[in-house]
Order: sequence, then structure tokens, then C-alpha cells
Amino acid sequence: MSSTEQTPPSSSPTPLRVLVAEDEALIRMDIAEMLREIGHEVVGEVGDGEQAVATARETEPDLVLMDIKMPRLDGITAAEQIAEANLAPVVLLTAFSDEQLVERAREAGVMAYVVKPFGVDDLRPAIAVARARWAERAALAAEVADLGERLETRKRLDRAKGILMKRLDIDEPAAFRWIQKAAMDRRLGMREVADAVIDGMGEQQS
Repeated sequence: MSSTEQTPPSSSPTPLRVLVAEDEALIRMDIAEMLREIGHEVVGEVGDGEQAVATARETEPDLVLMDIKMPRLDGITAAEQIAEANLAPVVLLTAFSDEQLVERAREAGVMAYVVKPFGVDDLRPAIAVARARWAERAALAAEVADLGERLETRKRLDRAKGILMKRLDIDEPAAFRWIQKAAMDRRLGMREVADAVIDGMGEQQS
């Protein structure tokens, strides 16, 4: 491919500092190469869950890509510790597409997951979703102090986002931005906007 045919730099994502946690060295190297290929910086490569948590504290990455099956500390437990310390969003790498596993990962604070085998085109959207959900988490924390209320607000937001995604044919990050902008424009809380979406547009769903 000639230089004129290559994707222009303007289409590249914002470069992120990424920590890769994968116990198989060859897969870890492949993941690091994929990340560099799409313009990100790899700030650490580790082979177990304990190292992942320690290195995340050390390097303060923008994102952690972590395998679910890790020695010493499994990926979900490590992800939970990283999320509790508010260090970075975690994208979990797994060989299984299991609903119970996904739910457990979500409860642990995992922002997105990718099923193996995967390529660059699978990583891109997972990273975008993880970053968007991390920003949403921060916005909720700023708006709602009480943890229980925050969890209930998140449930309402998830439902409202689902309605907007279907009605407006937009992706999840765009749906959250729609809610956030509506809240700012109308000087309302995001929970109030989510409730309005559910009560209004939700009734129009079949």
C-alpha cells in the first residue's frame, strides 16, 4: 500500500497509554503490537493479575487490557481492584462469551470485553465503549454522591440509552452524550433526563 492510500492520521483515535495483562507471552506481544498499530502507547506488559494491579498503580494508564484467566489473581478480581481504586477502565479479554461471566465482570467494574480470537477491528470499538463508560462513571460520581442512588441512576441511564440507541440509531457513547447534553441544556440531573426518555420514548416502543 502506498503512503497516499494509508488511513490519514486524523482518523486515528486519541492516543492512549495502555497496560496489557496477559499470561501468554506471544499473545501479550501480539496485543501490544495491535495497540501500537492503532496509535496507542503500551506502558506496561505483565503476566499475572497481581502485577496488573501493581503496575496500574505505578503507571496510571488510560486503559487496561486484561485476560480473564490470570495466575495469582484472576482477571475479574484484578479488574475489581483497579476499578475500586479508580485507576483506569478495564477491557477484559476472554475466550468465552458467557452471560453469567459478563454480568460478573460488569459488577466488578469491567467497562467492556473482547472475545478471543480478536483483531484490531474488535479492539477499536471495545476501547471506545470502555472509555465512554468510564467517563459516564465519573460523571455519575460527580452528580450523585450516594452509592445506592448512583447504582439506581445507572440502571435508569442504561435503560434510557437503550431506548435512544434504538430510536435514534446511535451507539452507546452517543446516547450518553445525548443525555448529558440534554441535562446541561435544561439544567436537570441525568437521572431526570433518563426518566423523561423512558416515560416518553419508552412508551412508543412496541
